[in-house]
Amino acid sequence: MRKILVTGGAGFIASSMADKLIEDPENFVVIVDNLLTGKLNRLPSKDKPNWRFIKCDVNDINDITPVMVSYSFDYVFHYAAVVGVQRTLENPVMVLNDTDGIKNVLNLCKNTGVRRIFYASSSEVYGEPTTLPQNEYTTPLNSRLPYAVVKNIGEAYCKSYKLEFDLDYTIFRFFNTFGPKQSTDFVMSRFINMAVKGKDITVYGDGEQSRTFCYVDDNIMATTNTLFKNMCLNDIVNIGSDVEISVLELANMIIKLTNSKSKVIHLPPLAEGDMLRRVPDITKMKELMDREITPLEVGIQKIIDSGKFK
Repeated sequence: MRKILVTGGAGFIASSMADKLIEDPENFVVIVDNLLTGKLNRLPSKDKPNWRFIKCDVNDINDITPVMVSYSFDYVFHYAAVVGVQRTLENPVMVLNDTDGIKNVLNLCKNTGVRRIFYASSSEVYGEPTTLPQNEYTTPLNSRLPYAVVKNIGEAYCKSYKLEFDLDYTIFRFFNTFGPKQSTDFVMSRFINMAVKGKDITVYGDGEQSRTFCYVDDNIMATTNTLFKNMCLNDIVNIGSDVEISVLELANMIIKLTNSKSKVIHLPPLAEGDMLRRVPDITKMKELMDREITPLEVGIQKIIDSGKFK
């Protein structure tokens, strides 16, 4: 049996990852989360016997050590982090404290026999793009925001622990994943929630800043396949979509799909953190997929049909 730790496992993406992992009865999954932004209702179904939740703060070495020593995990998915543009901008010191969790988890991995760590980084490390699409090897990492700096530090730690302690890793750079479990702190869920309730949709600036959006099932298939197929070992992979859309176009698409009477209201631009464009090179991600990428409209319709927003 494979013993797998998922940190931040009551979060949106990590809980979806845990759902997928426990589908295999040969996996035993331990989920830890301090519940700062994680939600207990995101955890897997209780009728599955091969998982356990432990409330735990990975930034506290006295909290995470007993968990990792007790179980001697084979694999670790380290997703625990302070997330959300506004939250990370408003709490920069809290964000920087996540470096403690990165060091704690990596030290315990190399001391307890973990075979491979999977680290959740972010598209934020790229900063304002100098070239598009943003390639894992050729695009400079130029963001100075605390959240991006911490993610970049985490990547450097993973590479350094491989060099010094031969701890294998895979780094995921996530680009705007969305799905039914996502909170309304993020643009996609916020727009859908507003549209379904007939409220005006607020857009920062002129709305011409562009993004790509990855449906959560695509994210989970690609990331779990790095484990199941033993791919992207000691490597970095962008996880996202390569279909670019402006924020204003997204708002209008959601209004149309929900048959909403909402109107788009423009707010002043954010002072920082709202990059003009963000488009990943997903060549490696497509190699990890067992099917085509989910079209944006299909993913949005899945959320609408889920009935999450009423």
